[in-house]
Parts: sequence; C-alpha cells; structure tokens
Amino acid sequence: MKRFLLIFAVLLFCGTDLWAQPAAVRTVRDIAYRKAGDPAAEDPLCRLDLSLPTDRKGFATVIWFHGGGLTGGRRELPAALCGQGFAVVGVDYRLVPQVTVAQCVEDAAAAAAWVVEHIAEYGGDPRLIFVAGHSAGGYLTSMIGLDKRWLEPYGIDPDRAFAALIPYSGQVVTHFSRRAELGLPDTQPLVDDMAPLNHVRADCPPILILSGDREQEMLGRYEENAYFWRMMKVVGHPDVQIREFDGFDHGNMPQAGHFVAIRYIRDRVARLTR
Repeated sequence: MKRFLLIFAVLLFCGTDLWAQPAAVRTVRDIAYRKAGDPAAEDPLCRLDLSLPTDRKGFATVIWFHGGGLTGGRRELPAALCGQGFAVVGVDYRLVPQVTVAQCVEDAAAAAAWVVEHIAEYGGDPRLIFVAGHSAGGYLTSMIGLDKRWLEPYGIDPDRAFAALIPYSGQVVTHFSRRAELGLPDTQPLVDDMAPLNHVRADCPPILILSGDREQEMLGRYEENAYFWRMMKVVGHPDVQIREFDGFDHGNMPQAGHFVAIRYIRDRVARLTR
C-alpha cells in the first residue's frame, strides 16, 4: 500500500502532463437512461450528462457516481476529469428515503448499462469503460462491479464490460443508509448481500481503491477499505491497488484522487489498446 504525504507527491507520481490545459469537450445533458416502459423512466433523477472529447474517436469513458450518503447530492462532471482525453458520464440516481438503497443500486446499474450500450454512438470505445465515484458513489461503483445480479437484467457481465473500478472512499461494508433501513446505527457494521465485501472475488475487474487520510476519514473508512484490499489479495485478485492521501479528509480527498485516477486510466488504456 502506498501513502501519499502531500498533493505535490501525487502530482509527481502522475507526471507533468497533467498540468497541461484540458482539451476541448462538448457536453450533452439530461439523457434518460431508463428504458421506455420502465416505471422509473420518467423520473427526473434517472438522467445523466456526458462530457465528450472533440478531437478523437475510440476514447475511454469514466462513469461517475456522486456522493451524498445515498440521501443527497446531484450528478456532476468533475472538472479535474473532463478534458483529459476520455469521456465522463455524470449520473443521477434516486435517493433514500424516497426509494430503498437497493433501488439506488438498480439505478446505478441501469445507467452503466446505458453507457455500455450507447457510448459507441458518441464515439467512445465500449471496451474501455471505467466506473468511479466518491463516497456513496464509490459504494455504487463496487456494488455493480462486484455483484453480478445488478447488471444481469441487461445481459451485461461487469467482468467483461468494465476496464476497471475506481471507488473513492466508498463503503465496502453494508452502506449506513441500508443499515438505517434495518434499524442499525452508523457505528454497527454489517456485511450482508448489500456489502461489496460480501462479493469479494478474484475474477472481478481491476480495482484502484482511493482513500483519504486514515486519521481524517469518516467512520474508519480507510481501515474498511484496507481490509477490502487485503481480502481481495487473499482470494487471489491479480490487480487490486490502494492509495491513501495524507492530509485529505473524506470530503476533499477527490482533489488528490483525481490525479492518480487519471494516470491509472491512461496507463490502463495504453495497455489495453496496444
């Protein structure tokens, strides 16, 4: 495991090319990702936005799920990720308590399925899809990447569909909003079928786990993710990494994480397209 002491170290790790001016992009907004006839198809939260490179075809795509505890937040196109040579998809999903946590995961799967099925129409390579998100978005990333039941209705296998998973400070035990549904407090961990930890396996997509400082993260989030990393190693996963950003808390750790994620995506795309 590598612990980055300063954002300067992150920049050195990522390389000087990340200082370059972002390339031009075009943005397509408010696309419904639920199929016609689906009961949630008209819900205004079942929408996504696209940030697309204007200077190339066959680009990679990052699906981005926002944070907010599954109870708040709105879709976003993180500025640090846009204009880096790949598409970014900002996804909204329905929120607790209007829906259940399971329905949040269903929305995440539906949005990812839309990207798999449609990104080629916008010039992207459907073989180069990365799934990422912060906090609750990291939880959704891991759930749809590890537990195959969520994408099964769309005939999609996440092991084949996703180039990698990049959860930023995501919960890997059962999400605290799900625990609240069960009457459990934040501080009582649970690992059931709604926990990414319950779906640890050696054959899932590559994973880059990002975390804030263990002393500043919320509710032991670093240790939670470190255990997840270790269990993935124990079962024999060949490509799982973890990074901890010293001095960054749960809320601002994406500022450091984006630099590492960009380098990781570029390196993986280069290997996959040789």
